[in-house]
Amino acid sequence: MLTALDEAAVGRWSRAAVDALRATRGRLDELNVFPVPDGDTGTNLLLTAQAAAEAEAGGEQDDRDVRGAAWTRWARGAVLGARGNSGAILAQLLAGLADRLAGVAQVDGAALAAALQHAARSAYEAVAEPAEGTFLTVARTGAEAAAAAVAEGRDALADVVRAAADGARRALHGTTDQLAELRAAGVVDAGGAGWCVVLDALVATVTGTEPDRPPLARRAGHTPGQAVRHAHRHTDGHGAAHLHAPAPDAGSEVQFLLADSSDAAVDRLRTELGWLGDCLVVVGVDTPTGREWNVHVHVHDVGAAVEAGIRAGRPHHISVTALAPVPVVPVRPGSRVVLAVVPAGPTAEGAAALLTEEGVQVLTVDLPGTGGHTGDHTGGGTDRAGDHTADETGADRVRAAVREAALATGAADLVLLPGDPALLGPVGRAAAQVRDEGREVAVVPTRSLVQGLAAVAVADPRLRFADDVIAMTEAASATRWAEVLLAGTEALTSAGRCHPGDALGVVEGEVVVIGPAQVAVTCELLDRLLAGGGELVTLLGGRLAEAAATHLAAVHPTVEVAVHALGPGAQPLLIGVE
Repeated sequence: MLTALDEAAVGRWSRAAVDALRATRGRLDELNVFPVPDGDTGTNLLLTAQAAAEAEAGGEQDDRDVRGAAWTRWARGAVLGARGNSGAILAQLLAGLADRLAGVAQVDGAALAAALQHAARSAYEAVAEPAEGTFLTVARTGAEAAAAAVAEGRDALADVVRAAADGARRALHGTTDQLAELRAAGVVDAGGAGWCVVLDALVATVTGTEPDRPPLARRAGHTPGQAVRHAHRHTDGHGAAHLHAPAPDAGSEVQFLLADSSDAAVDRLRTELGWLGDCLVVVGVDTPTGREWNVHVHVHDVGAAVEAGIRAGRPHHISVTALAPVPVVPVRPGSRVVLAVVPAGPTAEGAAALLTEEGVQVLTVDLPGTGGHTGDHTGGGTDRAGDHTADETGADRVRAAVREAALATGAADLVLLPGDPALLGPVGRAAAQVRDEGREVAVVPTRSLVQGLAAVAVADPRLRFADDVIAMTEAASATRWAEVLLAGTEALTSAGRCHPGDALGVVEGEVVVIGPAQVAVTCELLDRLLAGGGELVTLLGGRLAEAAATHLAAVHPTVEVAVHALGPGAQPLLIGVE
């Protein structure tokens, strides 16, 4: 049991908050219906907390002896790494704590209570149009509960942190009745729920015991998708919407860091952005190179928002995300849909056409960390999941897109086909979220288009769902996949060194053949694949597919061959062997 928070305890709290938010991210995303139902509150809180914790842990050695430096590092990392509306508010709360506690070597209960109150006030000030029943309400009420405990003589650190966490939790449950959007959906505020998670992590850090909380759930009588979700528009108290608020079906989230500015310039920026959009949050923090601000706003005119930032200083790390609320689609009892997730790139259009012909719904996404598969291969001889290393933000975008598309099908039973090794993780996480929405969901772990086609070929909606999934999985796993690519750079592969323009024969992510001629590499690759047996070869591509079919007819006449065009611009050749 801690009696005060020191540098080490701050670090433990920061890491505990990350772990707790990671564990609850999916549920927090699902609760997200306000201010915009874009399903990313949990993700944004986690990414912000991760940036903060990394900054706290990565402080220079010479600041380890500075009193309270951990608070400063933690707050700075949060502000500079804040994501989204909820992340910006979390960053301001941590910055508010640092305002009062940086320089304090041992933070006792009374000091923490006062700092929590200051942090809550600063969060209200950071939000242009604060509303009750939100993250802000939960933070303020928790801080008030901590202050009340001190006033009553319960000023031990453990008593104060428990009072703050319990007060915040009580306020959280009240948010459902404070906002129409939350009441209609039967949920609590997602950002406020995230702050409760952070405070519970503090309780565990101080007392060594995690609070026993009931799981976050919708109110009885509400089901996912029951409420008509829409973007928030602030009102003036008489029901009239502000003229500058975004329409419920459009707009973009703009966020950037602002350097080389001043308090006066930032005040002007607040006013200008306040008229351009809503959900405006501006959080400032001191850095070794000067003060910087994290600016977040929802607008229609992205260019105008960025130009306002340029007039105020030097905007950098600019991000723009289209606001696309999850559509509400009634579940059709007994319906079954196969949804294939196709990597963006030259092959996508042809792949989508093939899958659509088979009755499959298709979602095209950028591969995490790559911006889409280009068809080049740089060598390296590793599994292709390594070539498409998933940055967390990209993976989260894929997860959110798959979840939205899955829910939009309205299907009671849903089969997801990832289509690339880099998509297995995000698609699996999306499936877990959709499953929590009451749908029956299964992921057939296809790593290529040819495996997806093999799975679809045996799909039978007349079977029990589990039996259908088993049959599709068996068909996909029995299909060896390969491809012929063009090397984009010089690299050392498991088959030797390749040079730009070389043809590469790749089997399940591993380079096995290199040569200057595509046809020769293709023929050798096919011979290697069929050395282990095979009854059906599927060829997807253009002229190279036709050349491969000619080779198979001559050298492997007993093998059945299916050739499908992928359209102009597609990679040279995809191969499936069953």
